[in-house]
Amino acid sequence: MHPRIEDYALIGDEQTAALVGRDGSIDWLCLPRFDSGACFARLLGDENNGHWRIAPADAEGPCTRRAYRPDTLVLDTEWETAEGAIRVTDLMPQRDRAPDVVRVVEGLRGRVTVRSTLRLRFDYGSVVPWMRRVDGHRVAVAGPDSVWLRSEPAVRTWGEDFCTFSEFTVEEGESVAFVLTWHPSHHPRPPLVDPHEALRLSVADWRAWAARCRYDGPHRDVVVRSVITLKALTYVPTGGIVAALTTSLPEELGGVRNWDYRYCWLRDSTLALGAMLAAGYQEEAEAWRNWLLRAVAGDPADLQIMYGLAGERRLPECELPWLSGYSGSTPVRIGNGAVDQLQLDVYGEVMDSLSLARIAGMTPPPHMWALQCSLMKWLCEHWRQPDEGLWEVRGGRRQFTHSKVMVWVAADRAVRTLEEYPALDGDLERWRALRDEVHREVCEKGYDPERNTFTQYYGSRELDASLLLIPRLGFLPPEDPRVTGTVDAVRTELGHGGLVRRYSTDGTAVDGLPGDEGTFLACSFWLAEALHLTGRTDEARELFERLVGLANDVGLLAEEYDPVADRHLGNYPQAFSHIGLVNTALALLGGKGAG
Repeated sequence: MHPRIEDYALIGDEQTAALVGRDGSIDWLCLPRFDSGACFARLLGDENNGHWRIAPADAEGPCTRRAYRPDTLVLDTEWETAEGAIRVTDLMPQRDRAPDVVRVVEGLRGRVTVRSTLRLRFDYGSVVPWMRRVDGHRVAVAGPDSVWLRSEPAVRTWGEDFCTFSEFTVEEGESVAFVLTWHPSHHPRPPLVDPHEALRLSVADWRAWAARCRYDGPHRDVVVRSVITLKALTYVPTGGIVAALTTSLPEELGGVRNWDYRYCWLRDSTLALGAMLAAGYQEEAEAWRNWLLRAVAGDPADLQIMYGLAGERRLPECELPWLSGYSGSTPVRIGNGAVDQLQLDVYGEVMDSLSLARIAGMTPPPHMWALQCSLMKWLCEHWRQPDEGLWEVRGGRRQFTHSKVMVWVAADRAVRTLEEYPALDGDLERWRALRDEVHREVCEKGYDPERNTFTQYYGSRELDASLLLIPRLGFLPPEDPRVTGTVDAVRTELGHGGLVRRYSTDGTAVDGLPGDEGTFLACSFWLAEALHLTGRTDEARELFERLVGLANDVGLLAEEYDPVADRHLGNYPQAFSHIGLVNTALALLGGKGAG
């Protein structure tokens, strides 16, 4: 039986990351990048698909306690046993040439026997590597992948059943360190890291970075944990932010709604940029802006909803039949077929992001405005098309209301930029006309006057949580009765256990998929902010407190939540959820970062 999704903690080096369970097992790690094949894939299969557990030899269950060292991504896991107590400290130090996983075992009390069980399985648990000893190291090689395991000279390791085992004792004050290092198999061994120095530097580096957070309101620790998580989900060589660390964690246990989120979505762009800027991270925001400009460069007709870590465009979707799935949830997918969808909202996301970056004082590259004009030219000619919408539905294209609102956003930001910077060239009158026409159409065709609410798509009676963004985007003022009516309708019809679903999956064919899904945490944060904007701040804060309380013991959130089973669902940790937490905290609770 798999641990709960929220039983995992995150460690990473800003190029990839690992999930560590309460039982001391690393069950997910892709090397050398977030989107590479996993060498530990127990998360989506079983022990034979790869994992690395370090724990007391007689411990079968979870640890006694665990926590990140304050304001870091360094994880301490402790066990109390009849013989004594130990601490295992896990981290991935900032990368030089190769990714390293450092695990330091310390004796806290008594004398404890500790066991390390390492099952390396490359290519998502399908390839058993050849293990050998070289210069006192254990070396695993299969095809392009090579992993070196280094431990203290006094620690004996042995191979058995295609695994590497170690067993040793630690007394109070003693420590034993392991370092796992990946590199291409055709390259020489990379330089060795000092695990104790790596630990010291990692703690210092993360705390120095976290200290830059400008937010000083309530729940500062939760906000800082969220920005650290967003930093950990950033592929630092390019500035791209992955939507989540994982693939195929289910939106319904045992269901088929299992997708690969290890890519960079344009839908996250404006909200991510705003969160980083408001929290005081201008450098990271600028890196994300620059990634965005590189990714979308080219023919505006080819704009995609998502890209790879460096802006790659081909992300073919396939299934991995040898993996049994998390809690039997199959298929396990890698790649994402939604990359080929048309989503008009991404044009608005890009225009809004670049407008926000300009307002924040980021120097625009010389080609940026020409690119924006090119996007607007295409949008003026094609905005009437139906699309697959924000949520990447697979039930056919429709005239989604949120997509048209985002067309309005694109036109509005283009007009505002020209009004603020008249030296720029642009088709101001055409863009103003587009803005007015789209606004009229949305208010006429995307609004249900009988129920006083905007709807999911033109002529529909269905609702969509993306409609909660209407006041935030400036499409209508918060006090407009159509806005308050929409907020109330979404809260009532899509509410579940006090949280919010993205849309109804009951008896509709909108997404073209069987089964159900949990409440969507980002949308629930949107509801809190919408309540605040419409003057119901006490209710907004009550909901925000509820959402903060859903984070696991180390402050992490998945994509969705099941309020009946009281557990997290979907890919994890989810950038969209943590972006929602940061932005809502800034809007509701103030602090120096707000505004």
